[in-house]
Amino acid sequence: MRAHDYALQANGSFALPDACFKVKALMSDDSAEISDFADVISIDPSMTSRLLKIANSAIYSFPGEISTISRAITIIGTQAIYNMMLVDVAASAFKHFENQAIDLKRFWRMSVYCGLAAKNIAISAGVRDIERLFIAGLLQNFGELLVAKISPELAQSCEKYNKTQLPWQLQELTLGYTYTDISANLLKIWQIPEKIILPIRHFNAAPSIEINKDVKILNLASRLALIDSHREEFSMDDVIDASLCPSLGMSCEDLKQAADFADKEATNILLMMNPKLFSK
Repeated sequence: MRAHDYALQANGSFALPDACFKVKALMSDDSAEISDFADVISIDPSMTSRLLKIANSAIYSFPGEISTISRAITIIGTQAIYNMMLVDVAASAFKHFENQAIDLKRFWRMSVYCGLAAKNIAISAGVRDIERLFIAGLLQNFGELLVAKISPELAQSCEKYNKTQLPWQLQELTLGYTYTDISANLLKIWQIPEKIILPIRHFNAAPSIEINKDVKILNLASRLALIDSHREEFSMDDVIDASLCPSLGMSCEDLKQAADFADKEATNILLMMNPKLFSK
């Protein structure tokens, strides 16, 4: 199967809710008002509740409590609300996906950690709109869930990575492409903004290509996530390309701070997204 074929088979827990498409359409409508956005979201009380929970979590760290969707839109804007809906999609897939082919705790820890690390690195690199980097980090490896669901034997093979055969190298060998290629195709189908898809599509080649800072940030964040989940197997010297740091105006110490930040916040966010799995 091609990467696009896996993306086309995404359904159920992996489908983007209609509300996301409606909100995205409203964002392109200059005449749309806050009440229009709130009306679309409030039709689904459970989504409203989840979005408010996300809005008041450590993911966004907004000052003061946000108690209504209208207030959230007023304070943080429509783009942030849309981003929260994407987080909610991930959380929903999190709760409904069951599979023995991969280590789900490891998958979700790496995904959330990557998002948090990307967000923190973006701050150090002086990048604006840092939430898009959190979303990119969170969703960059979603392709792994699709392969685990559709071709579990291939997912199991891809999970046998090590120092001599890194995850993306083993995926390329086994599938002919990486999980992130599948993720990029899925997000394209979901009509996710290209500025989120672009770094996902290219970050594994960051040391050899020049596109933008987002690509380098996601590369570093993904490697920190790998180290975090396999501390006995990998170190920064094994997987981090230190030459990327100066090009972002960062030091190795900044990278360690990003890792500390992600480590500190990941557990709380994972508990919020799936208390059943992570309270064990």
